[in-house]
Amino acid sequence: MGSIVLKSLSVLLGIFFVFVGTMKLTSHISKDLHKDLRKEYVKYAKVFPLSGTLDFKVPSKWYRRIVGSLEIICGLAMAIIPSHKVKNLSNTVLLLLMLMAVYSHYMVNDKFERIAPALVFFFMLTGRLVIDWQLRRENAQSVTANGVDDKAKKQD
Repeated sequence: MGSIVLKSLSVLLGIFFVFVGTMKLTSHISKDLHKDLRKEYVKYAKVFPLSGTLDFKVPSKWYRRIVGSLEIICGLAMAIIPSHKVKNLSNTVLLLLMLMAVYSHYMVNDKFERIAPALVFFFMLTGRLVIDWQLRRENAQSVTANGVDDKAKKQD
């Protein structure tokens, strides 16, 4: 049961992030939304965390392109690649991107309606990691329990 939930969540989150990343990189899906994202990233680049402490200025165009590219790459990895390590690494990168999104929205004083999607996907990505962790722990416990049973049988 949990494996189905984990696989479904991985594929759906992966497809979502491929879609969102594509919107950030190209106007093929929606010209108006792409134009709005370009304007918003000008504000987000100004509040980038390293810009204040290290005098590191990020051009908004490259900030948007890097975030969009990471979303597409990690989304594809979560949806397609079967390796748990790759999926968890992609999940962690997307979690960090969602944290950055929440931070950026908060710093530019966006309304809660603009922050809410990033929060929702942050919690969904966190839930996916928790489900994966629980399944791995459950599998490890069943393997050790079976190993102990096998040793007891051999001794009899």
